[in-house]
Amino acid sequence: MSNASRTLRAEAGAQPGPGAGDAVPWAALSTVMIGMFMAILDSFIVVVAGPAIQTDLKVTASQLQWVLAGYQLSYAVLLITGGRLADLYGRKRVFVIGTAVFTLSSVACAMAGGPGMLIGARIVQGLGAALMVPQVFAVITLTVSASNRHRVFGVLGVVLGMASVSGQLIGGLLIGANLFGSDWRSVFWVNVPVGIVTILLALRYVPESRAERTRKLDVPGVLVLSAALLLLTYPLIQGRDAGWPWWTWACFAGSAVAFALFVVLERTVDRRGGEPLIKLSLFAQRSFSLGIVLVLAVYALLYSYYLALSVSMQDGLGMSALGSGLVYTPAAVTFFVFSLIAGRLVPTYGRRVLEAGAVVLAAGYLTTAVVLLSGPRLTPLLIIPTLMLQSVGGGLLITPLLNTVLARIDPRSAGMASGSLSTAQQVGGALGVAVVGAVFFHSFQTGAASGDKVHAAGRAFALTSLTTFAIAALAALLVFLLPKAPATKA
Repeated sequence: MSNASRTLRAEAGAQPGPGAGDAVPWAALSTVMIGMFMAILDSFIVVVAGPAIQTDLKVTASQLQWVLAGYQLSYAVLLITGGRLADLYGRKRVFVIGTAVFTLSSVACAMAGGPGMLIGARIVQGLGAALMVPQVFAVITLTVSASNRHRVFGVLGVVLGMASVSGQLIGGLLIGANLFGSDWRSVFWVNVPVGIVTILLALRYVPESRAERTRKLDVPGVLVLSAALLLLTYPLIQGRDAGWPWWTWACFAGSAVAFALFVVLERTVDRRGGEPLIKLSLFAQRSFSLGIVLVLAVYALLYSYYLALSVSMQDGLGMSALGSGLVYTPAAVTFFVFSLIAGRLVPTYGRRVLEAGAVVLAAGYLTTAVVLLSGPRLTPLLIIPTLMLQSVGGGLLITPLLNTVLARIDPRSAGMASGSLSTAQQVGGALGVAVVGAVFFHSFQTGAASGDKVHAAGRAFALTSLTTFAIAALAALLVFLLPKAPATKA
Protein backbone atom coordinates (compact mmCIF):
# COMPACT_ATOMS: atom_id res chain seq x y z
CA MET A 1 0.00 0.00 0.00
CA SER A 2 1.46 3.38 -1.01
CA ASN A 3 1.85 6.42 1.24
CA ALA A 4 -0.83 8.17 -0.78
CA SER A 5 -3.32 5.39 -0.16
CA ARG A 6 -2.57 5.50 3.56
CA THR A 7 -3.76 9.07 3.68
CA LEU A 8 -6.81 8.51 1.56
CA ARG A 9 -9.85 10.56 2.41
CA ALA A 10 -12.77 8.18 1.85
CA GLU A 11 -15.80 9.60 0.12
CA ALA A 12 -19.11 8.93 1.76
CA GLY A 13 -20.53 5.76 0.38
CA ALA A 14 -17.44 4.94 -1.68
CA GLN A 15 -16.12 1.43 -2.06
CA PRO A 16 -12.38 0.69 -1.93
CA GLY A 17 -10.63 2.50 -4.73
CA PRO A 18 -9.61 0.89 -8.01
CA GLY A 19 -6.00 0.85 -6.95
CA ALA A 20 -6.82 -1.56 -4.16
CA GLY A 21 -8.33 -4.12 -6.50
CA ASP A 22 -9.03 -7.35 -4.67
CA ALA A 23 -6.00 -7.00 -2.40
CA VAL A 24 -6.78 -7.15 1.31
CA PRO A 25 -4.75 -4.65 3.42
CA TRP A 26 -3.91 -7.16 6.14
CA ALA A 27 -1.32 -4.94 7.83
CA ALA A 28 -3.92 -2.25 8.54
CA LEU A 29 -6.64 -4.73 9.41
CA SER A 30 -4.42 -6.73 11.77
CA THR A 31 -3.46 -3.54 13.56
CA VAL A 32 -7.00 -2.41 14.32
CA MET A 33 -7.99 -5.96 15.24
CA ILE A 34 -5.27 -5.99 17.91
CA GLY A 35 -6.99 -2.96 19.42
CA MET A 36 -10.34 -4.71 19.36
CA PHE A 37 -8.84 -7.86 20.91
CA MET A 38 -7.47 -5.83 23.83
CA ALA A 39 -10.77 -4.03 24.36
CA ILE A 40 -12.90 -7.19 24.36
CA LEU A 41 -10.33 -9.15 26.39
CA ASP A 42 -10.45 -6.56 29.17
CA SER A 43 -14.17 -7.20 29.57
CA PHE A 44 -13.33 -10.79 30.59
CA ILE A 45 -9.76 -10.98 31.89
CA VAL A 46 -10.52 -9.08 35.10
CA VAL A 47 -13.14 -11.64 36.11
CA VAL A 48 -10.48 -14.20 36.99
CA ALA A 49 -8.40 -11.54 38.78
CA GLY A 50 -11.30 -10.41 40.99
CA PRO A 51 -10.52 -12.52 44.09
CA ALA A 52 -6.85 -11.49 44.05
CA ILE A 53 -7.79 -7.79 43.67
CA GLN A 54 -10.22 -8.08 46.56
CA THR A 55 -7.60 -9.63 48.83
CA ASP A 56 -4.74 -7.28 47.90
CA LEU A 57 -6.57 -3.95 47.93
CA LYS A 58 -9.05 -4.90 50.69
CA VAL A 59 -11.96 -3.82 48.48
CA THR A 60 -15.56 -4.43 49.40
CA ALA A 61 -17.86 -6.55 47.25
CA SER A 62 -19.52 -3.39 45.91
CA GLN A 63 -16.16 -1.85 45.01
CA LEU A 64 -15.06 -5.02 43.26
CA GLN A 65 -18.28 -4.94 41.25
CA TRP A 66 -17.44 -1.42 40.13
CA VAL A 67 -13.97 -2.54 39.03
CA LEU A 68 -15.78 -4.86 36.63
CA ALA A 69 -18.75 -2.63 35.83
CA GLY A 70 -17.02 0.74 35.46
CA TYR A 71 -15.24 -0.44 32.32
CA GLN A 72 -18.41 -1.80 30.74
CA LEU A 73 -20.45 1.29 31.61
CA SER A 74 -18.12 3.84 30.02
CA TYR A 75 -17.43 1.48 27.12
CA ALA A 76 -21.14 0.96 26.37
CA VAL A 77 -22.23 4.57 26.87
CA LEU A 78 -19.56 6.08 24.61
CA LEU A 79 -19.20 3.50 21.80
CA ILE A 80 -21.61 5.08 19.34
CA THR A 81 -20.10 8.47 20.07
CA GLY A 82 -16.65 7.00 19.34
CA GLY A 83 -17.80 5.87 15.91
CA ARG A 84 -19.39 9.22 15.14
CA LEU A 85 -16.32 11.21 16.26
CA ALA A 86 -14.19 9.11 13.91
CA ASP A 87 -16.55 9.80 11.01
CA LEU A 88 -16.01 13.50 11.68
CA TYR A 89 -12.35 13.78 12.68
CA GLY A 90 -10.68 10.76 11.11
CA ARG A 91 -10.77 7.07 11.98
CA LYS A 92 -7.01 6.64 12.18
CA ARG A 93 -6.65 9.67 14.44
CA VAL A 94 -9.41 8.57 16.81
CA PHE A 95 -8.10 4.98 16.86
CA VAL A 96 -4.60 6.15 17.83
CA ILE A 97 -5.96 8.48 20.52
CA GLY A 98 -8.18 5.71 21.87
CA THR A 99 -5.28 3.25 21.99
CA ALA A 100 -3.14 5.80 23.82
CA VAL A 101 -5.90 6.45 26.38
CA PHE A 102 -6.41 2.70 26.83
CA THR A 103 -2.68 2.10 27.32
CA LEU A 104 -2.11 4.94 29.78
CA SER A 105 -5.16 3.99 31.82
CA SER A 106 -3.87 0.39 31.92
CA VAL A 107 -0.71 1.77 33.57
CA ALA A 108 -2.90 3.56 36.11
CA CYS A 109 -4.83 0.33 36.78
CA ALA A 110 -1.60 -1.62 37.30
CA MET A 111 -0.25 1.00 39.72
CA ALA A 112 -3.48 1.50 41.67
CA GLY A 113 -2.94 1.66 45.40
CA GLY A 114 -6.60 1.55 46.34
CA PRO A 115 -10.05 0.80 44.98
CA GLY A 116 -10.87 4.41 44.11
CA MET A 117 -7.92 4.80 41.75
CA LEU A 118 -8.54 1.39 40.18
CA ILE A 119 -12.22 2.09 39.55
CA GLY A 120 -11.45 5.52 38.06
CA ALA A 121 -8.74 4.11 35.81
CA ARG A 122 -11.08 1.35 34.62
CA ILE A 123 -13.71 3.93 33.63
CA VAL A 124 -11.09 5.84 31.60
CA GLN A 125 -9.93 2.54 30.09
CA GLY A 126 -13.50 1.97 28.87
CA LEU A 127 -13.40 5.38 27.19
CA GLY A 128 -10.26 4.37 25.32
CA ALA A 129 -11.92 1.14 24.19
CA ALA A 130 -14.96 3.07 22.98
CA LEU A 131 -12.71 5.15 20.73
CA MET A 132 -10.85 2.11 19.34
CA VAL A 133 -13.48 -0.49 18.61
CA PRO A 134 -15.83 1.24 16.13
CA GLN A 135 -12.90 2.00 13.82
CA VAL A 136 -12.34 -1.71 13.19
CA PHE A 137 -15.64 -2.17 11.37
CA ALA A 138 -15.28 1.15 9.56
CA VAL A 139 -11.77 0.35 8.29
CA ILE A 140 -12.94 -3.04 7.03
CA THR A 141 -15.93 -1.55 5.23
CA LEU A 142 -13.92 1.24 3.62
CA THR A 143 -10.76 -0.64 2.59
CA VAL A 144 -11.92 -4.15 1.68
CA SER A 145 -13.82 -4.98 -1.50
CA ALA A 146 -17.29 -6.50 -1.08
CA SER A 147 -16.10 -9.81 -2.53
CA ASN A 148 -13.43 -10.17 0.20
CA ARG A 149 -15.35 -8.94 3.22
CA HIS A 150 -16.64 -12.37 4.20
CA ARG A 151 -13.02 -13.50 4.62
CA VAL A 152 -12.11 -10.49 6.73
CA PHE A 153 -15.23 -10.68 8.88
CA GLY A 154 -14.45 -14.36 9.37
CA VAL A 155 -11.05 -13.45 10.79
CA LEU A 156 -12.64 -10.71 12.90
CA GLY A 157 -15.14 -13.22 14.26
CA VAL A 158 -12.26 -15.42 15.37
CA VAL A 159 -10.62 -12.42 17.06
CA LEU A 160 -13.83 -11.46 18.85
CA GLY A 161 -14.57 -14.99 19.95
CA MET A 162 -11.06 -15.75 21.12
CA ALA A 163 -10.93 -12.50 23.10
CA SER A 164 -14.20 -13.51 24.76
CA VAL A 165 -13.38 -17.14 25.58
CA SER A 166 -9.65 -16.79 26.34
CA GLY A 167 -9.82 -13.90 28.80
CA GLN A 168 -9.95 -16.10 31.88
CA LEU A 169 -7.29 -18.46 30.55
CA ILE A 170 -4.88 -15.60 29.82
CA GLY A 171 -5.70 -13.94 33.14
CA GLY A 172 -5.11 -17.17 35.04
CA LEU A 173 -1.79 -17.77 33.30
CA LEU A 174 -0.59 -14.23 34.00
CA ILE A 175 -1.60 -14.30 37.66
CA GLY A 176 -0.14 -17.78 38.10
CA ALA A 177 3.17 -16.71 36.54
CA ASN A 178 3.33 -13.74 38.96
CA LEU A 179 5.92 -12.00 36.78
CA PHE A 180 8.16 -9.66 38.81
CA GLY A 181 5.81 -10.16 41.76
CA SER A 182 3.02 -8.33 39.92
CA ASP A 183 0.27 -10.84 40.80
CA TRP A 184 -3.13 -9.51 39.52
CA ARG A 185 -1.52 -6.30 38.22
CA SER A 186 -0.02 -8.26 35.32
CA VAL A 187 -3.45 -8.45 33.63
CA PHE A 188 -3.14 -4.66 33.14
CA TRP A 189 0.62 -4.42 32.56
CA VAL A 190 0.30 -6.75 29.58
CA ASN A 191 -1.70 -4.06 27.75
CA VAL A 192 1.17 -1.56 27.84
CA PRO A 193 3.68 -3.09 25.38
CA VAL A 194 0.85 -4.29 23.16
CA GLY A 195 -0.70 -0.82 23.15
CA ILE A 196 2.59 0.90 22.27
CA VAL A 197 3.22 -1.49 19.37
CA THR A 198 -0.36 -1.02 18.15
CA ILE A 199 0.05 2.77 18.07
CA LEU A 200 3.28 2.50 16.06
CA LEU A 201 1.69 0.06 13.61
CA ALA A 202 -1.40 2.27 13.25
CA LEU A 203 0.71 5.31 12.41
CA ARG A 204 2.47 3.27 9.73
CA TYR A 205 -0.26 1.16 8.15
CA VAL A 206 -3.80 2.33 8.95
CA PRO A 207 -5.24 4.68 6.29
CA GLU A 208 -6.90 7.90 7.35
CA SER A 209 -10.54 8.29 6.35
CA ARG A 210 -13.53 10.36 7.33
CA ALA A 211 -16.92 11.31 5.99
CA GLU A 212 -16.84 13.40 2.80
CA ARG A 213 -18.66 16.31 4.40
CA THR A 214 -17.71 17.47 7.88
CA ARG A 215 -20.77 17.90 10.06
CA LYS A 216 -21.18 18.92 13.66
CA LEU A 217 -21.54 16.23 16.29
CA ASP A 218 -25.11 15.59 17.38
CA VAL A 219 -24.49 16.77 20.95
CA PRO A 220 -28.11 16.51 22.18
CA GLY A 221 -28.27 12.99 20.75
CA VAL A 222 -25.01 12.04 22.50
CA LEU A 223 -26.21 13.36 25.86
CA VAL A 224 -29.67 11.79 25.72
CA LEU A 225 -28.43 8.42 24.47
CA SER A 226 -25.68 8.37 27.10
CA ALA A 227 -28.25 9.11 29.80
CA ALA A 228 -30.56 6.38 28.48
CA LEU A 229 -27.80 3.75 28.46
CA LEU A 230 -26.52 4.82 31.88
CA LEU A 231 -30.01 4.66 33.39
CA LEU A 232 -30.39 1.16 31.91
CA THR A 233 -27.01 -0.34 32.77
CA TYR A 234 -26.45 1.15 36.24
CA PRO A 235 -29.42 -0.51 37.98
CA LEU A 236 -28.82 -3.74 36.03
CA ILE A 237 -25.34 -3.97 37.54
CA GLN A 238 -26.07 -2.57 41.02
CA GLY A 239 -29.66 -3.66 41.52
CA ARG A 240 -29.06 -7.23 42.71
CA ASP A 241 -26.64 -6.29 45.49
CA ALA A 242 -28.90 -3.41 46.56
CA GLY A 243 -31.96 -5.67 46.75
CA TRP A 244 -33.74 -4.00 43.81
CA PRO A 245 -34.94 -0.90 45.73
CA TRP A 246 -37.35 1.67 44.27
CA TRP A 247 -34.62 3.73 42.61
CA THR A 248 -33.66 0.82 40.32
CA TRP A 249 -37.18 0.76 38.89
CA ALA A 250 -37.19 4.55 38.65
CA CYS A 251 -33.98 4.30 36.60
CA PHE A 252 -35.58 1.76 34.26
CA ALA A 253 -38.57 4.05 33.76
CA GLY A 254 -36.26 7.01 33.18
CA SER A 255 -34.29 4.98 30.66
CA ALA A 256 -37.45 4.21 28.68
CA VAL A 257 -38.34 7.90 28.62
CA ALA A 258 -34.81 8.85 27.56
CA PHE A 259 -34.79 6.29 24.73
CA ALA A 260 -38.14 7.64 23.49
CA LEU A 261 -36.79 11.19 23.63
CA PHE A 262 -33.69 10.07 21.72
CA VAL A 263 -35.86 8.63 18.92
CA VAL A 264 -37.78 11.91 18.68
CA LEU A 265 -34.56 13.95 18.61
CA GLU A 266 -32.93 11.79 15.93
CA ARG A 267 -36.00 11.91 13.70
CA THR A 268 -36.13 15.68 14.09
CA VAL A 269 -32.45 16.11 13.19
CA ASP A 270 -32.80 13.81 10.17
CA ARG A 271 -35.98 15.54 8.96
CA ARG A 272 -34.24 18.94 9.10
CA GLY A 273 -31.37 17.68 6.93
CA GLY A 274 -28.86 17.37 9.75
CA GLU A 275 -26.67 14.40 10.67
CA PRO A 276 -28.18 12.36 13.51
CA LEU A 277 -26.00 10.28 15.78
CA ILE A 278 -27.85 7.17 14.56
CA LYS A 279 -29.89 6.92 11.39
CA LEU A 280 -32.99 5.12 12.59
CA SER A 281 -33.50 3.82 9.07
CA LEU A 282 -30.72 1.32 9.85
CA PHE A 283 -33.12 -0.54 12.10
CA ALA A 284 -35.61 -0.93 9.26
CA GLN A 285 -33.17 -3.46 7.77
CA ARG A 286 -34.06 -6.89 9.14
CA SER A 287 -30.50 -8.20 9.09
CA PHE A 288 -29.30 -5.26 11.19
CA SER A 289 -32.18 -5.05 13.69
CA LEU A 290 -32.23 -8.81 14.28
CA GLY A 291 -28.44 -8.82 14.41
CA ILE A 292 -28.38 -6.23 17.18
CA VAL A 293 -30.71 -8.37 19.29
CA LEU A 294 -28.60 -11.45 18.50
CA VAL A 295 -25.44 -9.69 19.67
CA LEU A 296 -27.23 -8.63 22.87
CA ALA A 297 -28.20 -12.24 23.54
CA VAL A 298 -24.84 -13.82 22.67
CA TYR A 299 -22.81 -11.45 24.84
CA ALA A 300 -25.32 -11.73 27.66
CA LEU A 301 -24.44 -15.43 27.61
CA LEU A 302 -20.68 -15.12 27.36
CA TYR A 303 -19.82 -12.61 30.07
CA SER A 304 -22.28 -13.82 32.71
CA TYR A 305 -21.61 -17.53 32.11
CA TYR A 306 -17.85 -17.18 32.44
CA LEU A 307 -18.30 -15.05 35.55
CA ALA A 308 -20.43 -17.81 37.10
CA LEU A 309 -17.95 -20.49 36.09
CA SER A 310 -14.98 -18.55 37.47
CA VAL A 311 -16.69 -18.07 40.84
CA SER A 312 -17.72 -21.75 40.87
CA MET A 313 -14.15 -22.88 40.26
CA GLN A 314 -12.42 -20.50 42.68
CA ASP A 315 -14.92 -19.88 45.48
CA GLY A 316 -16.80 -23.17 45.12
CA LEU A 317 -14.02 -25.68 44.43
CA GLY A 318 -11.16 -23.65 45.94
CA MET A 319 -9.08 -23.64 42.75
CA SER A 320 -6.38 -21.06 42.04
CA ALA A 321 -6.74 -18.40 39.34
CA LEU A 322 -4.35 -20.42 37.17
CA GLY A 323 -6.26 -23.65 37.72
CA SER A 324 -9.54 -21.90 36.97
CA GLY A 325 -8.08 -20.44 33.80
CA LEU A 326 -6.79 -23.80 32.61
CA VAL A 327 -10.32 -25.21 32.75
CA TYR A 328 -11.06 -22.99 29.74
CA THR A 329 -8.15 -24.24 27.60
CA PRO A 330 -9.96 -27.09 25.78
CA ALA A 331 -12.97 -24.85 25.12
CA ALA A 332 -10.79 -22.01 23.82
CA VAL A 333 -8.96 -24.34 21.44
CA THR A 334 -12.26 -25.81 20.25
CA PHE A 335 -13.67 -22.36 19.62
CA PHE A 336 -10.62 -21.37 17.58
CA VAL A 337 -10.83 -24.49 15.40
CA PHE A 338 -14.54 -24.15 14.68
CA SER A 339 -14.20 -20.43 14.02
CA LEU A 340 -11.78 -21.30 11.22
CA ILE A 341 -14.15 -23.98 9.96
CA ALA A 342 -17.05 -21.51 9.96
CA GLY A 343 -15.07 -19.10 7.81
CA ARG A 344 -14.71 -21.81 5.15
CA LEU A 345 -18.29 -23.03 5.33
CA VAL A 346 -20.19 -19.73 5.21
CA PRO A 347 -19.47 -18.87 1.53
CA THR A 348 -21.06 -22.19 0.53
CA TYR A 349 -23.77 -22.78 3.15
CA GLY A 350 -24.58 -19.23 4.31
CA ARG A 351 -27.08 -18.88 7.11
CA ARG A 352 -27.21 -22.62 7.74
CA VAL A 353 -23.82 -22.38 9.46
CA LEU A 354 -25.24 -19.87 11.95
CA GLU A 355 -28.32 -22.05 12.45
CA ALA A 356 -26.20 -25.10 13.25
CA GLY A 357 -24.00 -23.07 15.60
CA ALA A 358 -26.96 -21.59 17.49
CA VAL A 359 -28.57 -25.01 17.96
CA VAL A 360 -25.33 -26.62 19.15
CA LEU A 361 -24.62 -23.70 21.51
CA ALA A 362 -28.06 -24.05 23.12
CA ALA A 363 -27.58 -27.83 23.34
CA GLY A 364 -24.25 -27.28 25.12
CA TYR A 365 -25.85 -25.20 27.88
CA LEU A 366 -28.73 -27.68 28.26
CA THR A 367 -26.33 -30.63 28.43
CA THR A 368 -24.33 -28.93 31.19
CA ALA A 369 -27.48 -28.38 33.23
CA VAL A 370 -28.70 -31.96 32.76
CA VAL A 371 -25.32 -33.43 33.73
CA LEU A 372 -25.06 -31.38 36.92
CA LEU A 373 -28.69 -31.86 37.96
CA SER A 374 -28.47 -35.62 37.47
CA GLY A 375 -26.46 -36.05 40.65
CA PRO A 376 -22.65 -35.81 40.20
CA ARG A 377 -20.75 -33.20 42.20
CA LEU A 378 -19.19 -30.39 40.22
CA THR A 379 -15.64 -31.10 38.99
CA PRO A 380 -13.62 -29.58 36.12
CA LEU A 381 -13.49 -32.92 34.27
CA LEU A 382 -17.28 -33.20 34.44
CA ILE A 383 -17.97 -29.93 32.60
CA ILE A 384 -14.98 -29.59 30.25
CA PRO A 385 -16.71 -31.73 27.56
CA THR A 386 -19.89 -29.64 27.73
CA LEU A 387 -17.86 -26.42 27.61
CA MET A 388 -16.24 -27.74 24.45
CA LEU A 389 -19.67 -28.49 22.98
CA GLN A 390 -20.68 -24.89 23.69
CA SER A 391 -17.51 -23.71 21.94
CA VAL A 392 -18.35 -25.73 18.83
CA GLY A 393 -21.63 -23.84 18.59
CA GLY A 394 -20.09 -20.50 19.53
CA GLY A 395 -17.38 -20.83 16.88
CA LEU A 396 -19.93 -21.54 14.17
CA LEU A 397 -22.27 -18.74 15.29
CA ILE A 398 -20.12 -15.79 16.33
CA THR A 399 -17.65 -15.87 13.45
CA PRO A 400 -20.14 -15.36 10.57
CA LEU A 401 -22.57 -13.24 12.60
CA LEU A 402 -20.73 -9.96 11.97
CA ASN A 403 -20.76 -10.30 8.20
CA THR A 404 -24.46 -11.18 8.26
CA VAL A 405 -25.31 -8.09 10.29
CA LEU A 406 -23.13 -5.60 8.41
CA ALA A 407 -23.38 -6.99 4.87
CA ARG A 408 -26.20 -4.63 3.87
CA ILE A 409 -24.84 -1.50 5.55
CA ASP A 410 -23.74 1.33 3.29
CA PRO A 411 -20.13 2.43 3.97
CA ARG A 412 -21.27 5.96 4.82
CA SER A 413 -23.06 4.52 7.85
CA ALA A 414 -20.13 2.33 8.90
CA GLY A 415 -19.33 4.35 12.01
CA MET A 416 -22.93 4.40 13.18
CA ALA A 417 -23.55 0.72 12.50
CA SER A 418 -20.33 -0.54 14.06
CA GLY A 419 -20.81 1.68 17.10
CA SER A 420 -24.34 0.34 17.58
CA LEU A 421 -23.13 -3.25 17.23
CA SER A 422 -20.31 -2.80 19.72
CA THR A 423 -22.59 -1.02 22.17
CA ALA A 424 -24.93 -4.01 21.97
CA GLN A 425 -22.05 -6.25 23.08
CA GLN A 426 -21.47 -4.29 26.29
CA VAL A 427 -25.14 -3.67 27.06
CA GLY A 428 -25.71 -7.39 26.48
CA GLY A 429 -22.95 -8.14 28.97
CA ALA A 430 -24.60 -5.90 31.56
CA LEU A 431 -27.99 -7.51 30.95
CA GLY A 432 -26.47 -10.95 31.32
CA VAL A 433 -24.74 -10.11 34.59
CA ALA A 434 -28.01 -8.74 35.95
CA VAL A 435 -30.27 -11.62 34.91
CA VAL A 436 -27.95 -14.64 34.88
CA GLY A 437 -25.81 -13.28 37.71
CA ALA A 438 -28.86 -12.86 39.93
CA VAL A 439 -29.79 -16.52 39.38
CA PHE A 440 -26.27 -17.77 40.08
CA PHE A 441 -25.37 -15.66 43.12
CA HIS A 442 -28.72 -16.15 44.84
CA SER A 443 -28.43 -19.93 44.50
CA PHE A 444 -24.73 -20.08 45.38
CA GLN A 445 -24.91 -17.82 48.43
CA THR A 446 -28.00 -19.61 49.75
CA GLY A 447 -26.42 -23.04 49.29
CA ALA A 448 -23.01 -22.01 50.63
CA ALA A 449 -24.62 -20.92 53.90
CA SER A 450 -25.04 -24.62 54.71
CA GLY A 451 -21.26 -25.08 54.53
CA ASP A 452 -21.02 -27.30 51.43
CA LYS A 453 -19.63 -24.91 48.84
CA VAL A 454 -18.97 -27.61 46.25
CA HIS A 455 -22.60 -28.72 46.23
CA ALA A 456 -23.77 -25.09 46.25
CA ALA A 457 -21.54 -24.21 43.30
CA GLY A 458 -22.71 -27.25 41.32
CA ARG A 459 -26.39 -26.46 41.81
CA ALA A 460 -25.91 -22.74 41.13
CA PHE A 461 -23.97 -23.45 37.95
CA ALA A 462 -26.64 -25.92 36.81
CA LEU A 463 -29.36 -23.29 37.27
CA THR A 464 -27.15 -20.79 35.45
CA SER A 465 -26.81 -23.23 32.56
CA LEU A 466 -30.60 -23.60 32.36
CA THR A 467 -30.99 -19.81 32.28
CA THR A 468 -28.39 -19.41 29.54
CA PHE A 469 -30.05 -22.24 27.61
CA ALA A 470 -33.27 -20.21 27.52
CA ILE A 471 -31.40 -17.16 26.18
CA ALA A 472 -29.49 -19.30 23.67
CA ALA A 473 -32.76 -20.84 22.46
CA LEU A 474 -34.09 -17.33 21.83
CA ALA A 475 -30.91 -16.49 19.92
CA ALA A 476 -31.36 -19.63 17.82
CA LEU A 477 -34.88 -18.56 16.91
CA LEU A 478 -33.60 -15.15 15.81
CA VAL A 479 -30.94 -16.78 13.65
CA PHE A 480 -33.63 -18.67 11.74
CA LEU A 481 -35.35 -15.31 11.06
CA LEU A 482 -32.25 -13.71 9.50
CA PRO A 483 -32.21 -13.15 5.73
CA LYS A 484 -31.04 -16.32 4.00
CA ALA A 485 -28.65 -14.66 1.58
CA PRO A 486 -26.78 -11.44 2.48
CA ALA A 487 -26.81 -8.81 -0.22
CA THR A 488 -23.55 -8.21 -2.05
CA LYS A 489 -22.53 -4.89 -3.48
CA ALA A 490 -20.79 -4.46 -6.76
